[in-house]
Amino acid sequence: EVQLQASGGGLVQPGGSLRLSCVVSGSGFSGYYMSWGRQAPGKGFEWISGITLGGTSTLYADSVKGRFTVSRDNAKNTLYLQMDNLKPEDTALYYCGPHRPMSNRGQGTQVTVSS
Repeated sequence: EVQLQASGGGLVQPGGSLRLSCVVSGSGFSGYYMSWGRQAPGKGFEWISGITLGGTSTLYADSVKGRFTVSRDNAKNTLYLQMDNLKPEDTALYYCGPHRPMSNRGQGTQVTVSS
């Protein structure tokens, strides 16, 4: 089973940007479809983005389309999420994981968007 370590979260003002990283240990990263998801306080889990094995195709939820960009570096076993034009409603605990739905989420990283 893979181990997932997400990082890069923090406090940012509305309109700001953050870049999340997710390092995946264990073999097989390049063979997994990878996803990002999030859970806001008091709300259910929301899948927000996915990327194919080679990184050639990406998919986004409507809530983040046009503002977030997912990418991956298979040589570094790392998944990324560039988040621009952040909004207060983006405040959540962000998770990465293989597949969709995600079979494993790891610990997550907190993103707080507030002035």
